[in-house]
Amino acid sequence: MNQLGAALRAWRDRLDPAAVGFAHGSPRRVPGLRRAELAMLAGISVEYVVQLEQGRVPTPSAQVCSALARALHLSDDEHAHLLRMAGHAADPRRVPRIVPGSLYRIVDQLAGNPLAIYDATWQLLHWNPLFAATFGDPTAQSMADRNVLVWQLLGELPRVRQSSDERAAFEESLVADLRATTSRYPDDPDLAALIARLSSSPRFRQLWRRRSVGGHESSHKLVEHPEAGDIALSSDVLTTQGSSLRLVVYTPQPDTDARSKLDFLAAVGVQTMSSQE
Repeated sequence: MNQLGAALRAWRDRLDPAAVGFAHGSPRRVPGLRRAELAMLAGISVEYVVQLEQGRVPTPSAQVCSALARALHLSDDEHAHLLRMAGHAADPRRVPRIVPGSLYRIVDQLAGNPLAIYDATWQLLHWNPLFAATFGDPTAQSMADRNVLVWQLLGELPRVRQSSDERAAFEESLVADLRATTSRYPDDPDLAALIARLSSSPRFRQLWRRRSVGGHESSHKLVEHPEAGDIALSSDVLTTQGSSLRLVVYTPQPDTDARSKLDFLAAVGVQTMSSQE
C-alpha cells in the first residue's frame, strides 16, 4: 500500500457511516465506511477503490480526487494533500479549477437557490440540482461548451431572455472580466484557446479591442422555463480568495413570484411535467 492508498484507507476508517447517511443496520468488521459505500458516494467503482488503496492506479484524475474528498468529508488541507499525492500540484500559471471541499459544503447548505461554480474564464465547474432544473441540465452539452462567454457570444445563454441593453452590458462586463484574467494567468494555454475560439465572434472582437478591464459582479436574469414560465432572478458573484473561483448565487427578484417557482422546480427537478422537450 502506497502513501495515497494508506491515506484513503485511514480517512475511510475514521468516517462515521451515519454521518453520510448509512445506518448501522448490520455488524461491521471494521470502523468507518466500507469500500462499496465510498465508491457509491464518490461515483466510482468498488474495483477502482480497491486499486487506489492497493496502489495499483498510477495517477487518479483531479476529478476523482475531488469526488473522493467530498465523499470522505476531507478538510481543504486534506483535499490539497490528496491532490499532491496524486500528482496534481497546483500550477501557478494555470487558471485554478479545483473546487475545495468548503465550497462544495456551502453549495450543499444553500440548496434552496440555484447555485453554480465557475473558474476565472467562466467555465462551469459545478452546479446544484436547482440550477439544472432552472437553466437546464448542463450535462446535455459537451464540457468545452459549458462556458458563459461561449453561450453568450457564440450561442445562446440557456433559457435566459435579455433586452438589447441588458445583453450589451452583460457582454461588456464578461469580456472586461476575461481581460483581467489574462493578466493573472498570461501563460495558461486553455485561456489562450478560449480567446481564439471567441474571436470568431464579431461582437467579441469589438469588445476585446477596447481593452476594458473589470469584474463581473451581478446581473438580472429573466429565465424562460418551459414548465414554470418566466422566473425573475438576480445573480450575485462571490469570488474566492486565492483561486479566483466564482460562486454565483441566483435569488428571486423582489415583488415577483420567482420564489414559489423555484420551490416548484426544487420539488420537480429536471423532469418535465408534460411531453419530453
